[in-house]
Amino acid sequence: MFGNRLEQQQPNQTASHSFFSGANKNDPKQIYNWKIYVLTATACMGGFLYGYDSGVMGGILALKSFKTSFNLLDLNATELANQSANIVAMLQAGAFFGSLLVGPISDRWGRKPCLMAGAVIFIIGSIMQVVSAPHVGLLMGGRVIGGLGVGVCSTLAPLYTSENVPKAIRGRLTACYQLFIQVGLLISFWINYGMSVNYPSVALQWKTSIAIQIVPGALLLFGMIPLRESPRHLLRSGRPEPALEVLSWLRSLPPTHPYVESEYVEMQTQMESDELVGRSTPWQLYKEAFLVRSNQKRLALGLGVMVLQQLMGVNAINYYSPQIFQNLGLTGVTVSLFATGIYGVVKVVSSLAFALFLADTLGRRISLIWTATGQAFCLYYVGAFVKIVNPTQETKVQAAGYVALVCIFLYIVFFEFGWGPVPWIYNAEIHSSRLRGTCLGLAAAVNWLFNFVVSRATPVMLTTMGRGGYGTFLLYGSFCVVCIIFAVLFCPETKGMSLEEMDDFFGTTSPVDVELGARGAVHDEDAEAEKDGEERIENSGDSSHKKP
Repeated sequence: MFGNRLEQQQPNQTASHSFFSGANKNDPKQIYNWKIYVLTATACMGGFLYGYDSGVMGGILALKSFKTSFNLLDLNATELANQSANIVAMLQAGAFFGSLLVGPISDRWGRKPCLMAGAVIFIIGSIMQVVSAPHVGLLMGGRVIGGLGVGVCSTLAPLYTSENVPKAIRGRLTACYQLFIQVGLLISFWINYGMSVNYPSVALQWKTSIAIQIVPGALLLFGMIPLRESPRHLLRSGRPEPALEVLSWLRSLPPTHPYVESEYVEMQTQMESDELVGRSTPWQLYKEAFLVRSNQKRLALGLGVMVLQQLMGVNAINYYSPQIFQNLGLTGVTVSLFATGIYGVVKVVSSLAFALFLADTLGRRISLIWTATGQAFCLYYVGAFVKIVNPTQETKVQAAGYVALVCIFLYIVFFEFGWGPVPWIYNAEIHSSRLRGTCLGLAAAVNWLFNFVVSRATPVMLTTMGRGGYGTFLLYGSFCVVCIIFAVLFCPETKGMSLEEMDDFFGTTSPVDVELGARGAVHDEDAEAEKDGEERIENSGDSSHKKP
């Protein structure tokens, strides 16, 4: 779809300083400094919050102490599955609204203060969860509040990172958001395992696991204090001098250095183009995103990859991995939690390998295609194994069962090499500066909405879609096939392009485009015909028909 334009627009990449960074050898070495890495690590603590809170609850639900604290032991299997799904899904519900609201707010008030506010909201929600027993309603309320904070951070962490780091390693550093999600998941898995071994059947098991997530929330809050606002946001807010000062600070170069001047001029040109369009209310920005053709293509791509990322079923495994490992023949809560911990290690190693080696070398499109293929194969094998062998009835894991376990681990390796980080990278880089906050907020909200659907449906699917829930794996495997088709037809390569070059690649937005969109004029054919007619009149040589 974008192939021909890609050949015209893709910048010429030269050899890198190092195999790991993907940095352009012509760039000043000062721009790859400690400040951008500290900034990335701090902002991506928002991903850690998401990963930890998601992973910790999946393990807690399997603990007897948790069920005792909230009087869940008397529920039958179906009732327990529904209650577990409700508890897990409250985080996604809150995150949906947090993501949806924060885009326009951050465009007005800035990325930094909104990230700090998200951390505060998350900490409040975590405290509510710790003190909630025996009231399930208070627990769910705490997860909704915590989810609001997670939604804010999930939107702004990749956005703040992408707007601050050099373009040559933007993919690598934006992918750190996904890496921090996996680190959070990994730590939550092993904390759950450690608490189940050392504090059996005591409320301290689950309370400690939840309370620990307050620490990364505090690290995000206080870590943001010495950092600066995004220079792009400062420039867009009418503060050119602070924007140049921050850019100079980020690049560790004087404001008069040619590299800083070039990047600043590129940003300024984009902002001036936005000013021609004019300032808009949040509602007008949403209309502009949906009704202007060049924005429609970007928004469709951004929303599409987010929806498909969730429909692949990765969070079904993240949230309910102990139950899934039991369905594959691993008996006992402790054993399944240990396997879940190993699963978390594999996720982190895979995420780190992608960020270091592939994000800015292999690129976006190829990563999506080959990884979805591997994921489909893995899930189809697991589904067939559960259907044919019925491992829950076996006294020990068979050879084919070990292959199924390996397929679960391979599935997540493939995910972390493609569909895990790339959708976040796409959404942080493809949108115009004018709409970046709004569109990334929409994308994150849609991601959380389908995350909610998956987390709510999976426990019921595992108990109702055939013996051992084999139909669940086959369904998610089929969505992986859909992902392959989508990537082949609609996903372009954008690695190495500056944020401002995205407008040339996808098509610029003019004031006329915005005016047509604001009026709801989505009939592009009529608009093009009228434009062509005006051009023919102007070129006809009859001055009486020319526009003044």
